[in-house]
Amino acid sequence: MSSDRIKIVWIYPDLLSTYGDQGNTIVLERRAALRGIPTETVSLRSDEHVPADGDIYLLGGGEDRPQILAAQRLRGDGGLARAVQSGAVVFAVCAGYQLLGHEFGGEEGQPVPGLGLLDIRSGRGEQRAVGEIVGDVAGELNVPRITGFENHQGVTQIGPNARPFAKVLHGVGNGDGNGFEGAYSGRVLGTYMHGPALVRNPGLADLLLRWAVGRDIPPLDDSWAGRLREERLQAVMS
Repeated sequence: MSSDRIKIVWIYPDLLSTYGDQGNTIVLERRAALRGIPTETVSLRSDEHVPADGDIYLLGGGEDRPQILAAQRLRGDGGLARAVQSGAVVFAVCAGYQLLGHEFGGEEGQPVPGLGLLDIRSGRGEQRAVGEIVGDVAGELNVPRITGFENHQGVTQIGPNARPFAKVLHGVGNGDGNGFEGAYSGRVLGTYMHGPALVRNPGLADLLLRWAVGRDIPPLDDSWAGRLREERLQAVMS
């Protein structure tokens, strides 16, 4: 398709990779390669500086203490914030989603400062959300119905400077009573979906790639992925 090179930064896999979310990195690499777009992937440990020249930054899920440590180190580092200011794409899952906001709930439910890169606030709910989640994505994103797996006790409220990523059809999502899942603003997008999310939703992976290259990208033959998605959706929604 082009000679554009996409730099993918997988942030803190030593802290935020509890539920196999590194599969999101693999899917982006593969779907870019099928279109002739070269990628460079940087797997960044928590004792390393976050480069500000990445195109797509990925954050995964994690437990309470690693999440708190990740937030502290990312606030102190500042590289991710500079990248967002320069227009980089950020895709964050579960704990990574929460720490993008202004605050999230710590080990005892106490508020912990987040990065303030997405206008959300998260706390701890009374019940844990565990199971399949299905939702219809905001129309302007042009992404088919999403399917994933959630495992969290977070309750996330969306502020006026962010928008809901999807309307929940099955599952819990943000858990704030409004029936939404995830949030986005500009090229920063967060979700509670594991699965991994981009494996189960190739249309979402392509959205991130379009944002990164700044143009439309040619479609791929997703017939096998489509069949698996339909089987999963029918199993959940029937």
